[in-house]
Amino acid sequence: MAAFHEVLFPLDIALGAAGGPERATEIVTTLTGREERNTRLAHSRRRWDAGYGVTSLVQLASVVAFFEERRGRLTGFRWRDRLDHSSAAPGTAPGPLDQALGTGTGTQAQFALTKTYGGAHAPYARPIAKPVGGTVRVAVDGAERAEGTHYALDATLGTVTFFAGHVPGAGAAVTAGFQFDVPVRFDTDFLEVNLTAFEAGQIPRIPILEIRP
Repeated sequence: MAAFHEVLFPLDIALGAAGGPERATEIVTTLTGREERNTRLAHSRRRWDAGYGVTSLVQLASVVAFFEERRGRLTGFRWRDRLDHSSAAPGTAPGPLDQALGTGTGTQAQFALTKTYGGAHAPYARPIAKPVGGTVRVAVDGAERAEGTHYALDATLGTVTFFAGHVPGAGAAVTAGFQFDVPVRFDTDFLEVNLTAFEAGQIPRIPILEIRP
C-alpha cells in the first residue's frame, strides 16, 4: 500500500488554490460523422494548483516543510476542497439525512460513505474515503444513531460499521451527513521557489493530484 499521512495540507493555502474535477473521456469520430464516447475511469479525479494560495514568506516556508516531510510525490495527505467538502449544500451544516448510503439487509453491518451528484439522468456516487472526524452524523430510517454507541466510524477509510444489535434491518434506509477531505499527493518532485517575483515570495506552481488511498 502506498504511504499516506493523515495530515491536512495547510488550510489557509489550500483555500486559495485553483482546480477541480477532471474526467478521462475518449472520443472517436466515425465515418458518418457521429461520435463514439467512452470513459476510461469510473470516477472523476481532482487536481489543483496550490501556488495561488501562497502570499507570504511564512506560508512559503510551511509549504516547503510540508513538501519535504511528504518526500515530494512519495506520500499522500489530506486536502480540503474549498468548494466541495461537505455532504450538505454550501453554507449549510451537515445533517444525518444528507446522503443515502444504502438499504439495510438485516445482516450488512458496514456501509461506505458516498456523496451523490445529480439525480435526474445519471447520478454520480462519489466514494468518500477521508471524512472529518467529529462531523459525521448517521441515521437509520430517519432516526439518528450515535457514534460509539450504535456504530464505529473509520475516518481513514470512510466506512461506518454498526455494532451487533444495531445492524439496520431489511429495507431500512441508511443515510449520513459529513464534512470530508480529499486524499491527494504532490504531482511534482521539484518545487521551484521564486523570491523575486513578489515581495512576499511565491511558488509559481504547486500541483496537487487526487489519489485512491
